[in-house]
Amino acid sequence: MTGPWYVFYSCVGVNFVTTLFTMLAIQVKDYGNADQLYLAPFPTPAPEPWEIRVQVHATALNRADILQREGHYPPPEGASPILGLEIAGVVEAVGSEVTRWEIGDAVFGLLPGGGYAEYAVMHEDMAMPLPEGWEFTKAAAVPEVFLTAFQALRWVGNLRKDETVLLHAGASGVGTAAIQLAKKMGATVLVTASSGKHALCLDLGADHAIDYRKGPFLEKVEELTEGKGVNLIVDPVGGDYFDQNIKVLQRDGRLVMLAVMAGGKTSASIGPIVFKRLQILGTTLRSRTPDYQIRLTREFVAFAYDDLVSQAICPVVDEVYHWHDVAKAHRYMEANLSAGKVILQIKE
Repeated sequence: MTGPWYVFYSCVGVNFVTTLFTMLAIQVKDYGNADQLYLAPFPTPAPEPWEIRVQVHATALNRADILQREGHYPPPEGASPILGLEIAGVVEAVGSEVTRWEIGDAVFGLLPGGGYAEYAVMHEDMAMPLPEGWEFTKAAAVPEVFLTAFQALRWVGNLRKDETVLLHAGASGVGTAAIQLAKKMGATVLVTASSGKHALCLDLGADHAIDYRKGPFLEKVEELTEGKGVNLIVDPVGGDYFDQNIKVLQRDGRLVMLAVMAGGKTSASIGPIVFKRLQILGTTLRSRTPDYQIRLTREFVAFAYDDLVSQAICPVVDEVYHWHDVAKAHRYMEANLSAGKVILQIKE
């Protein structure tokens, strides 16, 4: 038999036809720079009983995509080898145990991989309904950064009302999400970002913005907090920031490390960590279990989904590229030119 294979499924109360065929997906020729990305046929994923298959309209870039492309961040066991950690699109097929979604529903959500493709599968409980009136390119800017920020602030960092939080890379995707979530949690928000991105951070609700290019942020934080320091720091930078972070944390302060973009080594003194009773916490999201990610998604929806619908909280979309220009999009992100999210539009 040649051509597509057509398989008929019958579930309780639901009959549908799904097609096992090849789709187009962005793939990596060899580990390396953005020129290694190319568009080619790839087997279309079949949904497991608890999964939905989504026709992807838009996906978004994340630093993890760049690391995976370079060979430094392999996907979790069992995940798609295709890049892409979040999607927005339309349900095209449902597994036999799916109860929340029907074919034709518009959804967006987090993936362990597979977003740079015409079709992707996801657990039904990881999908969120597309707010009325939203474009898919806007919804694709939400899952990874808002769930990462919510996890860092609430689950890991235990941010409380009237505390002060310092967010490094405040104009990044995670930073722009974290500013809005931290303000909703009742915190005072300080950010570091280049001066050209300060207006964006302040418009999103940040109370103060510090230009990291003008030297160490330590003195500016001490000035802004009248020497008190901050309760929580969310840091994807690492490197030389670590020692300054330790110095500006108040007693019982928490440092949440999301990445080490500036390097993973430090010469910081251990004494202040002990005597100020500091907590140094590292976290990731992609490698978490499905159950963890589902619980996180549910809590985020309960906390912030209504604010997304009302536009009280909004994703920041910096640039939208056609997915044929994926290499250009990667180079743009690598140059640190973006403020907010860089989107790939797959279906118009």
